[in-house]
Amino acid sequence: MNEQTQPIAHILIVDDHREIRDAISRYLEKNGLDVTAVKDTVEMDLFLQHHQCDLIILDVMMPGEDGLSAARRLSSSNSPPILMLSALDEDTDKIVGLEVGADDYLIKPFNPRELLARIKAILRRAERQDAQTNTSIGSTLFFSGWTLNKDTRELSHEDGRENTLTTAEFNLLSAFLERPRFVLSRDQLLTITSGRAAEVFDRTIDNQVSRLRRKIEIDPSHPQIIVTVRAGGYSFVSHVREIH
Repeated sequence: MNEQTQPIAHILIVDDHREIRDAISRYLEKNGLDVTAVKDTVEMDLFLQHHQCDLIILDVMMPGEDGLSAARRLSSSNSPPILMLSALDEDTDKIVGLEVGADDYLIKPFNPRELLARIKAILRRAERQDAQTNTSIGSTLFFSGWTLNKDTRELSHEDGRENTLTTAEFNLLSAFLERPRFVLSRDQLLTITSGRAAEVFDRTIDNQVSRLRRKIEIDPSHPQIIVTVRAGGYSFVSHVREIH
């Protein structure tokens, strides 16, 4: 008997079209993944109350709560990675999906092999991030009056303010905190935080930096923590120290 060396990843599919749910389920199960499929975010929430999963495939257009709203809500609660599916092939929709916390975005109709490849890439990235969290810098960091607990993703200021970070904002802030005073290009930041290459006129990182600045800067229009480097990208210039 062959021993299983790696646990089977559990994928949660949330899509209101039964044909799509069934087709994705069959293909992923055929390729060695464990799958649960539900028709809306109500059933998704019920599942997540009692079970864990490694990745959520979330449709954008659904009756009731849509996928973007669900992704925003999930990303503020340390949820599993999210891969969004949409029939809308607009750059703005992709950017919004990634900004609210999705890890990737795939347009319908899609090749099942591409879906599987993206799932595997997201799972590998999540494993690397978990390993880095456990072996690199400490879990509690202090900068410019702010304290970030990387285990709980809680961001609090010494004056009593508290902020909730989306997954995308947390990943971006972590990337900066691990590389203080380095000049990081937009392409580098996109690769570090989401593992994908920038597309033409991709404004994902600029939009995420703007949102993060509004949460941590005294004056976001004149940033003193995350500064823009002309023809370079961005640099986190605040001193970072671990709290033990």
